Amino acid sequence: MALDVGERRIGVAVANIEVGLSRPLLTLQNDINLFATINKLIRERQVAILVVGLPRNLSGDDTSQTQYTRDFIEKLKQHVDVPVYSIDEAGTSAKAKDELAQKGKDYVKSDIDALAATYILEDFLASEASTITKVKQTYADKKT
Repeated sequence: MALDVGERRIGVAVANIEVGLSRPLLTLQNDINLFATINKLIRERQVAILVVGLPRNLSGDDTSQTQYTRDFIEKLKQHVDVPVYSIDEAGTSAKAKDELAQKGKDYVKSDIDALAATYILEDFLASEASTITKVKQTYADKKT
């Protein structure tokens, strides 16, 4: 499961680790119930890992949102029992907005957040093959 973290909203995407297909799931409000809701999703969806997009500017430099997200990741690790990874997410929101605009349908900011989380998850799945292999093995071991 991937998270596109914002101060108001958190875009969420999921993937079937066996086939590597990701899709937007929903957008959560960043409120007092956030970690309980994330844990509920982890249980319901049998999530093996969490991936959080780490925002940077297009030059690859940190922004104020980068530090906010790093702090969020540290809190998240204290509240969940699955591994938490981060991956550079530069440009995912702009890419999501462009894709939604090209479809010619009405959309809201939460649609952008959830689609951006999908891109974060796709990037992780494409770049972290060894991690994915380990997760698949651990998941298979739990099933037997």
